[in-house]
Amino acid sequence: MCTVNDVHFGEIECGILNGVDDYPIYTSAPGDDPYPVVMNRGAIADMKAVGPDAVVVKGDLTSMGTRAEYQDFLNLYGPAFGERLVHVRGNHDAYHGEDFASHAPLVVTLPGVTLAVLDTSIPGKASGGVSAESLAWLDTLAAEADRPVLLFGHHHAWNPDSAERPEAYFGINPDDSDRLVEVVARRPRIVGYFAGHTHRNRVRRFSATGDVPWVEVACVKDFPGAWAEYRVYEGGILQVFRRISAPDALAWSEKTRDMYAGLYEVYAFGALADRCFPIAVDR
Repeated sequence: MCTVNDVHFGEIECGILNGVDDYPIYTSAPGDDPYPVVMNRGAIADMKAVGPDAVVVKGDLTSMGTRAEYQDFLNLYGPAFGERLVHVRGNHDAYHGEDFASHAPLVVTLPGVTLAVLDTSIPGKASGGVSAESLAWLDTLAAEADRPVLLFGHHHAWNPDSAERPEAYFGINPDDSDRLVEVVARRPRIVGYFAGHTHRNRVRRFSATGDVPWVEVACVKDFPGAWAEYRVYEGGILQVFRRISAPDALAWSEKTRDMYAGLYEVYAFGALADRCFPIAVDR
């Protein structure tokens, strides 16, 4: 199966950082297709070539959270993947009161693995949370699962090992993160949590959950222009990071490599171990 996130249909300016005016802003050239269309079209072509059993799009389907932008997402991804398409909203989709793609939690059962998808968005906020009902659903699902569970959501978890506990944490708030980590620690069938939101590749591990990876996958819309593939074997699962290979997509992602005074490349790309890694599965 495959995953993408932060596809941002409708976005027209790239490189905006709230409160900072010193960095250049990137836009599509006049007459060119909008860069979200270029990048998502390329990602779809690459993923279709793999022939995935499912494609999970984990949030920020849109830029401004409009129904028209959401329809643009559906128009591109729906015909490509049909019933294999699984998607959930992110903070951009919930900013302005719309409720599309809010149908999670949901489950998809595939050969050798179960996919569990959470809605971590809080309408009107950039930060996220997980409801008590969703956590109870996950706890029951994982207790009854007969195969490994891969868990997906838009926002990344707060690290419960951290000495800081910010009330305005950018990801899942600390209280809900604590409860989510407790469920994962209690249910060994859950073998990984996979998020977007930060537009970076990163893997963390928490003391309470041992070797379970808490993963962030870089965005589609700009550098490095990414998607991830999951290969399921008898003894484990591989995350394989991919850059979108279409020439026009590579040209755009290279153009945005040096955003934020050149700091973005290191931040977004991450280390090899943040992009490609095995997950051991004890059957």
